[in-house]
Amino acid sequence: MHHPTLAGLRRAQDPAAAAAASAPEPAFLLPWPSAHGTRCALALVVAALLAPAQAAGLGMAEAAALARQQSPALTALQASLSGSTLARPAAASLPDPRLSIGLENIPVQGPDRYNLTRDAGTMQRLALMQEMPNLAKREARSQLAQARIERDRLQLAAAELGVRREALRAWVAVYYAQQRAAWLDRLQQQNTLLQQTLPPRIAAGAGMAAELTMARQEALEIADRQDEVARDLAKARAALRRLVGPRGDEALVGEPLAWAVEEQRLREDLPRHTDLAPYDAMAAMAQAEIDENRAETRGDWSWEVAWSRRQRYDDMVSFQLSFDLPVRQAQRQTPQIAARRQELTRIAAEREDLLRRRAEEVETQLAELRALDAQAARLQGQGLALADERVALTLAAYQAGRGELGTVLAARSALLELHLRALALDAERSDLRVRLNTWIAE
Repeated sequence: MHHPTLAGLRRAQDPAAAAAASAPEPAFLLPWPSAHGTRCALALVVAALLAPAQAAGLGMAEAAALARQQSPALTALQASLSGSTLARPAAASLPDPRLSIGLENIPVQGPDRYNLTRDAGTMQRLALMQEMPNLAKREARSQLAQARIERDRLQLAAAELGVRREALRAWVAVYYAQQRAAWLDRLQQQNTLLQQTLPPRIAAGAGMAAELTMARQEALEIADRQDEVARDLAKARAALRRLVGPRGDEALVGEPLAWAVEEQRLREDLPRHTDLAPYDAMAAMAQAEIDENRAETRGDWSWEVAWSRRQRYDDMVSFQLSFDLPVRQAQRQTPQIAARRQELTRIAAEREDLLRRRAEEVETQLAELRALDAQAARLQGQGLALADERVALTLAAYQAGRGELGTVLAARSALLELHLRALALDAERSDLRVRLNTWIAE
């Protein structure tokens, strides 16, 4: 009777490992010494490991969605966007009118000094004044407000994509940490079976006492590796919990998304990189400020209507217009316009520098992904099969009395390292695919 192993189930579910489906079963999972008993035990272990994945838990896409819903940073940026959107109507509106109340022509000498009713020239005055910025300035302020909204919107979109990327990477880190822990648990169980079968073998004269010591030393080494993986898993869980809340402690369901990476399209879309998106809006803001400074060279105007009341004469109404005289443009507006143009130059230079650095980063990640894909293909195609064969041969020689246990343990340790290396390669490849597919702002 054949029981499926975790490796076989993983190959069936992971297209990247399909090429190794015909490879022999890992030799350190072969019976030692009871085939049926060990395989049944392993089947129970596999069922226990797979049970959480079949229950309700946290999927990769769901983790990304939860992170976007619960991120305080996104809440802050959404508030900023809402604020700039609400403030836009005020940008192009007229200033508030000004109401003034006063007394004019109060005598300060003579018998009527400081008297408000005796002198015929003393008046009570009520005036309403309205400033009128020129139309070009109001349009520039409106454009500035709109550019600020666009900048906040792009920053929010970039931040949302960044949070999604972090959640996906954290989910992948937890997934592969659990996979490594599962392999180490299986090896530890094999070591326990070995320690249980060695004493009768030694008592029968078929083995040496040192073999039990070697098995115990291997158990200590495996325990050290388990502690390292437990540490990595705890760190990955903490990162996931920070992003998605208490659900970060739930069992994971599903497998990492097998995203394809289209290199040429990625290079073509590089100008739409998330970090570059806000720069266009920042340039629009600087241009709007330049337009506003230019509009100040035309000057503003204002009007005022006043009502004056006198004690012995009829009331009077006054009307006047006031105009700004921008006669010091060389000292005021021209330097401000030149400074804003330098700001435009700075924004363009920073954007170009960031574009080059992100292009280098993308090319580096693409090169890493190509190398990792090649290594994973060799490992799945030949590396694991050869390591399985080595363990099988050394195990057969030991059971026939022609080999030593140390050789078997060394071969089994090498096979474990290869399996852990395969998982590490898969983890790095998945992480790179997540990063490369979440750089472009939509």
